[in-house]
Amino acid sequence: MDRLHALSDELAAAVQQAGRAVLAVHARPRLPSTGVHWRPGLVVTANHTVRADEGLTVTRPDGRSVPATLVGRDPVRDLAVLRVDVADVAVAELGDSDAVRVGHMVLALGAGPRASWGVISAIGAAHARSADVDLFSLDLTLYAGFSGGPLVDAQRHVVGINTSGMSRQMQLAVPASVVSRTVDALVSHGRMPQGYLGVGTQTVRVPAAMREQLHLDQALALIVVDVQAGSPAAAGLLIGDVILALDGHAIADPVDLRRLLRPERIGQRITARVVRGGQARDVELTIGERPARPR
Repeated sequence: MDRLHALSDELAAAVQQAGRAVLAVHARPRLPSTGVHWRPGLVVTANHTVRADEGLTVTRPDGRSVPATLVGRDPVRDLAVLRVDVADVAVAELGDSDAVRVGHMVLALGAGPRASWGVISAIGAAHARSADVDLFSLDLTLYAGFSGGPLVDAQRHVVGINTSGMSRQMQLAVPASVVSRTVDALVSHGRMPQGYLGVGTQTVRVPAAMREQLHLDQALALIVVDVQAGSPAAAGLLIGDVILALDGHAIADPVDLRRLLRPERIGQRITARVVRGGQARDVELTIGERPARPR
């Protein structure tokens, strides 16, 4: 009983400590979401809860409301950054999200504060819209309004931002390391640049005869079904090309392709190993930046 009581006290202390940097975000009708004072004057929340670009407010931990302005959005990772004058509100103490493992105990916090307790049930992105980051799957309940709130580890540090907007079936969190990179990009550019080739692809099975002829180990690859005019891919890829690898990394499905088109690779030259007319060849390409979609 003493150990159980001590654990209970530790959880309550973690909620109290992390909750000092938690705010309510009023950016949609009726139900506020949660935000985290990530850096001085910058609040991170879930993008899907920010329904407007203007007239935003946040409620501080002491109950006072202050106006907020939208810095930028990243719909892929379901993150939005707000600028707020809350100099006397605590800034979140960030933990090492790269050290998080399946089975680690975590808390999800909502404004209030409110809390939910559970564990990391999986790490990966195959089940969510985002395919270029490893998300945390959570075995806990994200109650209404919890999206945008912090995921807190056993050391009382924030290791992610919770969201129910990236999957209908799963409770997810974006790792803190990804959040910080996104904040950097949104503050600098107002949006998150996305790597881009400009191809439409489908997964295909590599015929056994071709695998034997070309001495291939992989059974799956991508066939190019569309090449956008003027895109980076138009400089070297043709419809019907079968993409085996990019820069030596095997490509078996569109997820593999998107993982290699990270923002930091924009402008880099890459070598695509393709099969064209039954012959393997290398094609040089330059990763571009995906054009912004008109809103």
